[in-house]
Amino acid sequence: MITSIPVNRVLTVIVGILMLAPLPLRAQDAVTDFNRDWRFSKGDQPEAVRELSFDDSSWQPVRLPHDWAISGPFDPKASGSTGKLPWQGVGWYRKKITVEGHEGQRVYFDFDGVMAFPKVYVNGKLAGEWDYGYMSFRVDATPYIRFGQQNIIAVEADTRRHRSRWYPGAGIYRKVQMTVTEPLHVAHWGIFVTTPAISDRRATIRVRSTIENHESTNQEVTVEVSILDPMGASVSTSKKRGTVPAGGSAEVDQQMFVSNPQRWDLAHPSLYRAVATIRAGDKTLGSQTVSFGIRTFSFDANRGFFLNGRRVQLHGVDLHHDLGALGAAFNRRAMQRQLEIMKEMGVNALRTSHNAPAPEVLELCDQMGIFVWDECFDKWDATADNLGGPGNVLPMAVRQLNNFVRRDRNHPCVFVWSVGNEIGTSVDERGDGMSFGRLAGMRDAVRTQDDTRPVGIACHTPNTVNYPVYDPLDLTGWNYGRRYARYREAYPDKPILYSESSSTVSTRGYYSLPLPDSKTDYPGGTEHVSSYDLSATSWSDIPDFEFKLMEDDRFVGGEFVWTGFDYLGEPTPNRRTARSSYFGIVDLAGIPKDRYYLYRSHWRADIQTIHILPHWNWPERVGKNVPVFVYTNGDSGELFLNGKSLGMRTKGVVPPGPRNTDYYDVTYRYRLRWDDVIYEPGELKVVVYKNGVKVGEEVMRTAGPPASIRLTPDRTELSADGEDLSFILIEAMDAQGNPAPLADNTIEFEVAGAGELAAADNGDQLSLESFQANHHALFNGKAMLIVRTKEGQAGPIRVTARSAGLKPATVSLQTMTPPHGN
Repeated sequence: MITSIPVNRVLTVIVGILMLAPLPLRAQDAVTDFNRDWRFSKGDQPEAVRELSFDDSSWQPVRLPHDWAISGPFDPKASGSTGKLPWQGVGWYRKKITVEGHEGQRVYFDFDGVMAFPKVYVNGKLAGEWDYGYMSFRVDATPYIRFGQQNIIAVEADTRRHRSRWYPGAGIYRKVQMTVTEPLHVAHWGIFVTTPAISDRRATIRVRSTIENHESTNQEVTVEVSILDPMGASVSTSKKRGTVPAGGSAEVDQQMFVSNPQRWDLAHPSLYRAVATIRAGDKTLGSQTVSFGIRTFSFDANRGFFLNGRRVQLHGVDLHHDLGALGAAFNRRAMQRQLEIMKEMGVNALRTSHNAPAPEVLELCDQMGIFVWDECFDKWDATADNLGGPGNVLPMAVRQLNNFVRRDRNHPCVFVWSVGNEIGTSVDERGDGMSFGRLAGMRDAVRTQDDTRPVGIACHTPNTVNYPVYDPLDLTGWNYGRRYARYREAYPDKPILYSESSSTVSTRGYYSLPLPDSKTDYPGGTEHVSSYDLSATSWSDIPDFEFKLMEDDRFVGGEFVWTGFDYLGEPTPNRRTARSSYFGIVDLAGIPKDRYYLYRSHWRADIQTIHILPHWNWPERVGKNVPVFVYTNGDSGELFLNGKSLGMRTKGVVPPGPRNTDYYDVTYRYRLRWDDVIYEPGELKVVVYKNGVKVGEEVMRTAGPPASIRLTPDRTELSADGEDLSFILIEAMDAQGNPAPLADNTIEFEVAGAGELAAADNGDQLSLESFQANHHALFNGKAMLIVRTKEGQAGPIRVTARSAGLKPATVSLQTMTPPHGN
């Protein structure tokens, strides 16, 4: 029996979490990495489904995950909305495999995501297909596999019917696994761990195991569960028997206690493990290990979000699924780096805009202590690969949500299921918008798989509260401009989150003067947008405005800034010539923009932050005004230019004098601003104070001409697994070692030894240089080189960067064999 979450003023949610890949005890119940030794070809090739007689020797060898479009070339005439890359088309993948085992066993292929409309053929037969490019799915290949012989797996990906508002990628862009089991086995995503009662003294752990029986007779099974604490010690066990009907499935439900539980929390994300071993008589059929957390959270409609009994303000960001120059092909280290950069800024929550993420994203958030707004869809039309029109909205959604929730329900980081984003109303259901019936149906689909978390949606049109479409939902998120105000009046007892805020736009390292008169005034034009952080879109606001809003509206659980990183596509306000967005707090190359430090100074007020902008190379403005801003966690500061004091500034004090608009008055509350600084080259220094005590200082100097290259890797010790990455920041320096902020030199790269060039980028929204070329121009003095290890080759990697007229730079990395091999 499923018990619905009560919808009342305080919505309490208690859940246990994080599902990891199954760990088999026996060879006959094996989960295998299925990502190597594929061949790929782009284009319509219906003969590719054939077996060994088809010659694919001329096809490109690839290792999954793979995005066929990211290598380009960019098309200057193509739409900037989807990144100017060739993502629309058909691609084929083929792989030869010999499956060890015996007749009667089951063989499954588990795909984490294929863009789009994948069809999977086994030995020339259609074994399975799926209809949503962002969703994980399983293909039962059992009827088509020949054990002990060579088999051909062919996958067609067809993106021509997919619709997207950003760059979606193309191909098998997430991992694939092959699972070989006995006919009696744990179902796909069949272990579900919850924690229905938690106190400081003990927690109740509930483990539900769904067992499938493909035999022709009923089967008796024993499920033995052992709970391991974060150090790996067994702290509780349970053993229970059950009967699984022939050709069907059954759930074995077990409960046990854990004493003195360690809570999963943002600062200490403690993870337990439940090891479920399945036996029939004296035969061990297999084992699965599920990591989970013990924690409580709740929403109070008047006081916001609570974790483990204390109020927590959610400082969140929205992130699209692409990884910049690496494209849509998922890479764990690249995602980990993004989250590390966000967490350092003060992020404690992530919204997966606007689709189901790779499962590894949730694993990382579990381990790092980051809450996740888990979102399944953008719209319910062709962006969700729904080609069946309004009548197919609910059937499509239920099918996808079934996989979505079962896959992700064990993650402690997940705190809300979101069924859509910015969807209009369609009360009579003649269109593909929201209705009471559709949202009730989606809510019920979610609760059938998980009744422990709230179901919500992200909204953007206030007048939709005129219709009772939101009644079935537990909470809502609202995008921009305090649009949640009318919902608050209509539903005062339901929680609210600010699912998209800010949408400030800027280009890293680019500044234009004079300062804007309004948020949609873009001095210098829209191709590059000034990084004074005073420009936004017409529907959004600058960060400071949202900071104050969150302080005033404490009933809102927190904000999710649009966006943490720039992403490919949606280049507002320049959709004509740009290839990537301007919204990010960090640019597409992974280099923080100025406002990164504004967020850090506010969200991590206890950590020292002192950041000066703009750069101090303005030869054309000698004797003219160049405003100076400082982002700091201090409350006041004194600015010096070539040793001369330009006066103190204190947060919260708006300077006297006429202003074109009072919109920007709020910026004086969160920034230190010297609006009238007469430029002269030299040294700019700020000394920062907090409560009258000096907390630090920062210096910026006018740079001379570029003289050398500096390389700074984020990591120098890597795993030789063929997937690990080092992100190497490339900078031009002057003869005195100062960064040259305007340098645009073209840098040539050489990667030798146990690594290879994965990609390069400079964060310029207008750049159409190939991400895979062995050269890249600096943009405002910087670029990023991404180096990937070679599988199985432990040893040194030597990276050299050269440019005409600059002193070259070299950095050494070291790769090591993974501890447990591959």
